[in-house]
Amino acid sequence: QVQLVESGGGLVQTGGSLRLSCAASGSIFSINRMGWYRQAPGKQRELVATITSGDSTNYADSVKGRFTISRDNAKNTVYLQMNSLKPEDTDVYYCNAILRTTRLNFERVYWGQGTQVTVSS
Repeated sequence: QVQLVESGGGLVQTGGSLRLSCAASGSIFSINRMGWYRQAPGKQRELVATITSGDSTNYADSVKGRFTISRDNAKNTVYLQMNSLKPEDTDVYYCNAILRTTRLNFERVYWGQGTQVTVSS
């Protein structure tokens, strides 16, 4: 059983900052890539940022220069530092991890429950 638990969402004014955290727990052998996605009601979930086990990062163009993804492998935790927030960043943010629960099985994708980020104008 694997769980991803997000925290750190909330309400912030335009130009403000928030830091999201996502901790993976349970039967985990190894974690490959971790990431953050976001979704507005009625829209498709979209990538925000990802980070590999080797710390290679990828960002959506809309957040480059404003958001920073990082991870603590010892804690199985990924972070998203969000600066210079804009109203269009308002969404539910979901954590994602691609991991193995044992040495022999295939990697699977796991998702957190989501955390609301609201940026007021």
